[in-house]
Amino acid sequence: MPPIITAQGLSKRYGAEPLFQDISFTVSEGERIGLIGPNGSGKSTLLEILYGRVQPDTGEVAIRKHTRLSLVAQVSEFAPGATVRSVIEGALERAKVPHAERASRTAETLGRASFTGLDTLTAALSGGWRKRLAIVEGLVQGPDILLLDEPTNHLDLAGINWLETLLQDAPFACVVVSHDRYFLENVATEVVELARTYENGFLRVSGNYSTFLEAKEEYLHAQRKRQESLENRVHTEIEWLRRGPKARTTKSKARIDTAQEMIGELADLNARTRTSTARIDFSATDRQTKRLIELEDLTYTIGDRTLFEGIHFTVTSGMRVGLVGPNGSGKTTLLRLLRGDIEPTRGKIRKADSLRIVYFDQNRELDPDISLRRALAPDSDSVIYQDRVIHVASWAARLLFDPEHLNQPVGKLSCGERARVLIAQLMLQPADVLLLDEPTNDLDIPTLEILEESLLEYRGALVLVTHDRYMLDRVSTIVLGLDGLGDAERFADYSQWDAWQRPRQTKGNPNMSSGPRRMTAAAGSPATSGVKKKLSYIEARELATIEERIAEAEKQVDAKRAALEDPAVTSDAALLRNTCVQMEEAQKKIDTLYARWAELEQKQR
Repeated sequence: MPPIITAQGLSKRYGAEPLFQDISFTVSEGERIGLIGPNGSGKSTLLEILYGRVQPDTGEVAIRKHTRLSLVAQVSEFAPGATVRSVIEGALERAKVPHAERASRTAETLGRASFTGLDTLTAALSGGWRKRLAIVEGLVQGPDILLLDEPTNHLDLAGINWLETLLQDAPFACVVVSHDRYFLENVATEVVELARTYENGFLRVSGNYSTFLEAKEEYLHAQRKRQESLENRVHTEIEWLRRGPKARTTKSKARIDTAQEMIGELADLNARTRTSTARIDFSATDRQTKRLIELEDLTYTIGDRTLFEGIHFTVTSGMRVGLVGPNGSGKTTLLRLLRGDIEPTRGKIRKADSLRIVYFDQNRELDPDISLRRALAPDSDSVIYQDRVIHVASWAARLLFDPEHLNQPVGKLSCGERARVLIAQLMLQPADVLLLDEPTNDLDIPTLEILEESLLEYRGALVLVTHDRYMLDRVSTIVLGLDGLGDAERFADYSQWDAWQRPRQTKGNPNMSSGPRRMTAAAGSPATSGVKKKLSYIEARELATIEERIAEAEKQVDAKRAALEDPAVTSDAALLRNTCVQMEEAQKKIDTLYARWAELEQKQR
């Protein structure tokens, strides 16, 4: 089938460093291409080049005649005073859709997206519903290719399910920039990763995300073998060159030229395979208190609408709570109640004395005019992290920022880079409880994986709001689900919550619902459970490494047990108590790993 878009030799740079060089690929009918890559690799820029909004430095884009493209940008912005109706009408006008088709197309598209209030101001919509509207704005134009830049950002889990179904059944092709691994798994028929580690600047694989991971592993393995072979050959040639052959024959000169070529190829290969990852590590306090926050009959009402009612819940040390629910169900409100920003309509929130809470706001903002230096180190040219003084240049490097860019304004950073700045600010604040509201937006997949590891190792309590289902499944030890209609429940994992809340979606649009309903959080998980499936590739990888992680955790327990026999420890009451707590935490980690091992083994049968 002939391609709809053919891109040849595309290159683009901003400043000294190129985003990408000599990129060539095609988009054909029916393809759903997932576009991934590290922050700053040029994914958004590549979409805008395909759309025609940005011109490449070199190369060209050929688009089949009469092809219609729609672009849904990463940030959903609408004109001041715009309504849902005016946004759609404007999109239909720009696409020159015949007037006779407009009413039916508008009704069908908005109905599938669950919009009801057409005269609602866009400024009054939540972030998730603004994102839905931006997607609908692209859809009503009847595109042949839909370009989507981080479409799952700000969507709730129901919204992501809606978008997945829409794209799976779509008659058009799409190119989607996304960091949502489950979304890529469920939607993509092709995955393209932009990264300098690849010889051509990118790797394209047919299949979903699991298939891509397998192919990437094979590619990198072959590249490592090539690198080892080349290193050995270069070593041999360098030794030959050092001996200085006396006769400079044509044959020896050719060998010298070949040696120089191999040395250059090895240098290029070493430069491409040299990778760095952000080092994220949240600081916990040394608090020994077990019960940190207790919710008793917690109720919150806005106007005549009760978000939640009668919640009884306790946050204990080491607990990792995944807080889920549709947009407008009260997730952020509950976080603000826990933090103390607002007061409940009824009920009590009891907190341990001198409790230290650190909050990551989903509506996070940085002053675009301040320098990266001041954003990372507000008071001086150093920061205090885990009782150590670290110079701002080293602190920047830890978060993958080039120290040479410390004086550039924050406004010039990418969305993902700004997210890393905000995470760096959180890392400087020791906490008993971390409240994280959508921390995954704009982060690339490598940074997401590092963030997950840090949260798994964090010793304090965590309440996490995220639309990233993979992170929910991996990090949460318990899920507290809100349905937006008045009910709530505790669950073992995301799949249980998903099965519980699906029937409730038929009760109406959660954004428009009103009227109080009794809301309870039962002590045990519900009988409903997710349908067992075979292991995904990601789960298989987790299972393959779990024994190694258990062995490492057992080493930590043995080390702490040995420390308890040290007279220097037993004679120091504070040190003894701290060592006992650390040994208990290490043992809990072993118990959790064994439970996960059993779960994966059972699922595999």
